[in-house]
Amino acid sequence: MSQQPTLAVVEATRFRSHDPAYHDYVQLLVGNVIAEARSHGWRVDRLAADRGTEALLAATETADAIVIVGGEDIHPGFYGAETGYPNESRHLPVADAAQIALVRAAIERRTPLLGICRGLQVVNVALGGTLVQDLGEECGHVNRGVPIPQVLTTHTVDVASGSRVADLLGEPTVEVRSAHHQAVDMVGADLVVTARSHDGHIEAVEHRDAPVLAVQWHPEDVAAPAGQLAALLAGLRAPSAFRSLAPLPA
Repeated sequence: MSQQPTLAVVEATRFRSHDPAYHDYVQLLVGNVIAEARSHGWRVDRLAADRGTEALLAATETADAIVIVGGEDIHPGFYGAETGYPNESRHLPVADAAQIALVRAAIERRTPLLGICRGLQVVNVALGGTLVQDLGEECGHVNRGVPIPQVLTTHTVDVASGSRVADLLGEPTVEVRSAHHQAVDMVGADLVVTARSHDGHIEAVEHRDAPVLAVQWHPEDVAAPAGQLAALLAGLRAPSAFRSLAPLPA
């Protein structure tokens, strides 16, 4: 990497005039990622995927690492399902296509990539995986019927021994902050499940041999355990530490 490595922080869109409260909170979370990265010596390029695939791939071609952050549901057409499911958000298919292409390009380019929340789901769908479209009203992964800043909830995640995420976080069980109503269903090609929640849902995946790690939770939330985001970002600066993974226990 260069003396000051470049981190591409990729969000789905910069505009949500239809839902300013949600947009403001997303911007807070994205801002936390950017601030943490800059404090550790990254030069950050903030990019919006709804500019389209060609623009996003060009803008990230020389990035030293990539973070795909949270946002709206992926359009179900990208994983062979239908719209009309409970708690469905609006869809941004241009952004979906661009981020899916970015994941595939990052694997080909061997560019380290961290996915957060939606970012994990993009990684899974990009590699042929599918999603549970809604976890139900009492799923314990999101608070419903509250103001947007209160939608995140706290729960524990069991991390697989020998995984990259275990190496970075240093604990077999970690407390996380979540706000998701969807989850990985069928796991994408060459991905290994490396963390699960208390109810068995997949909370982290890693590529078998490319420097790609994604978590379903929000390490960038202000109430997340101290140092969690910094640890995951630090993993992007040491791609040589990404070793080939054997299948881990379910």
